[in-house]
Amino acid sequence: MWSRRCASVAPAVAAAVLLAACGSAPVREEAPATQVVPTKASASAAATAPQTVPPASPAAAPAASAGAVPAAAAAAAPPVAPPPLPEPPKRAIADFERAVGLMRAGKTTDAELEFQQIAVAYPQFAAADINLGLLYRKIGQLDRSEQALRAAVERESANPVAWTELGVTLRLRGQFKDAGEAYNRAIAADAGYAPAYRNLGVLLDLYQGDPVGALSAYQRYKELSGEDKPVSSWIAEVRVRAGKAVPAPPKDAAPASDAAPGNDSAPAKDAAAPKSNGG
Repeated sequence: MWSRRCASVAPAVAAAVLLAACGSAPVREEAPATQVVPTKASASAAATAPQTVPPASPAAAPAASAGAVPAAAAAAAPPVAPPPLPEPPKRAIADFERAVGLMRAGKTTDAELEFQQIAVAYPQFAAADINLGLLYRKIGQLDRSEQALRAAVERESANPVAWTELGVTLRLRGQFKDAGEAYNRAIAADAGYAPAYRNLGVLLDLYQGDPVGALSAYQRYKELSGEDKPVSSWIAEVRVRAGKAVPAPPKDAAPASDAAPGNDSAPAKDAAAPKSNGG
């Protein structure tokens, strides 16, 4: 299993547009990214600082994509069991750690060459391609980042980190529908992978104008991660908009006084009232 973190840097243009509409709403942050090393157990690595994404007003957010898949539905989909990965050789782990060290030291060219060689030497592992995707994204080469991360998911189709990182790069490229599908593929691969829910929530909230879906994703992220701040403030803010997004009851709904005598069902006005999204 890979180290479970994911991050992105918002495009300057999008950030400027969103800042103009942010008001006093809480700032959003996608989950921080980490360079990964191939081990069967979770690998620990120093996470980069989280990148902030300024919130947008409901009016500024584009309409939700009709093709977006709800997080709950994706989580319920049975994942395809991949073949078990072999135990990485000690030489492979040493090579990866050296390449990760070069990447953290800012030696981009040396790190890129190392990861490329590792990808050829150990094609069964996705870690080299994931790290190349992070490296290219950091220097603004989003097309190469997408290419590397697509190679990663081809190597390991059930790797939630690879799918989540691909979603971040696609989001940065403005491909919001595809980004949502990538996050949902991460959730389908591992329904307990918290960063995918957090990033899906940010996407639905700020870029697809879907506060109801965002609320569900944020709440699931909080349940899995146990994190209180800042996600609790995001939930409180988006819950208000999610409530407004629920259709109002029909104007011609029968009032409670018109209920038939002896009817034990709830009054009509209560039955038609929108359900609270706060749980």
